[in-house]
Amino acid sequence: MKTQYYTASSLDGFIATEDDSLEWLFPLGDLNNSSYPEFILEVGALAMGSSTYEWMLRNADQVMKEAGSPWPYTQPTWVFTSRNLPKVDGANIQFVSGDIRPVHAEMVATSTGKNIWIVGGGDLAGQFYDAGLLDEMIVQIGSATLGKGKPLFPRKVLSPTFSLVSVRQMGANMAELRYEINRTR
Repeated sequence: MKTQYYTASSLDGFIATEDDSLEWLFPLGDLNNSSYPEFILEVGALAMGSSTYEWMLRNADQVMKEAGSPWPYTQPTWVFTSRNLPKVDGANIQFVSGDIRPVHAEMVATSTGKNIWIVGGGDLAGQFYDAGLLDEMIVQIGSATLGKGKPLFPRKVLSPTFSLVSVRQMGANMAELRYEINRTR
């Protein structure tokens, strides 16, 4: 069981525009020609920030078109937020706030030995890292630059470093980098 931050980033290190748009990403590749189909099979629980969740709500028509339902996940999902947000009908979603450690323990207990996916955003992944709970980062780098936006991983990490485990080309516009987190600190 691993806790994994699986995401996409622009060349200049942003996962979304300043207004949380992901439109820059969609022309760059096909989800089915990525590691996602294999990745999601090994996921038992999801952690999601409120901006990512709200993006899904705002883009419900697109999600429905691509996934066939208003919520694309069968796994239980914990949405980290300090606000009251609407719940997607039929989705197994819990809204939580505060320290991520007890929530992570609950996710581990619920995931039945499968991985935990930190869907986004970067600060949420950073909180898991800060708590010593992040095991792996899988970042798909797209051939676009945004200039500014929501950072991939808003933490200064000089040592211990991330250990590069694999690099995979995904068509002409994307590359996937997989890093293990070195916890010898």
